Amino acid sequence: MIKEEIKNIKSSKTELRKFGLTVGSVLVIIGLILFYFEKSSFPYFLAAGAVLIVFGALLPKVLLPIQKVWMSIAVVLGFIMTRVILSVLYYLVITPIGLLAKIFGKDFLDRKIKKDEETYWNYREIKQFEKIDTERQF
Repeated sequence: MIKEEIKNIKSSKTELRKFGLTVGSVLVIIGLILFYFEKSSFPYFLAAGAVLIVFGALLPKVLLPIQKVWMSIAVVLGFIMTRVILSVLYYLVITPIGLLAKIFGKDFLDRKIKKDEETYWNYREIKQFEKIDTERQF
């Protein structure tokens, strides 16, 4: 699955140009922020950003190996972070809601067996359907 995504990374001249200009701009902004806070590492960010912007504007094909590595790392990080975020969401949000519902006896899906009920059918109100009822159903 990850291998397929990495193989499908677009590397056209336009994509390489966008990559160079975007990443270069971000690096220049980081360099300017570091310069503002008087950090000694600002020239490295400014230089790397300037190089990416120049190559992105003039020779985008030169950025192909850098873009492939960068985007491959992004795909792997995306794969990992999706699972981490969904796991945290499940265990910190969904599980407590389920436990609280169980403690207070709430049945969201109405699954309890009702022995005194003749049928489990939920009846709808009878009304005349109009054209508007069939539009925008979801």
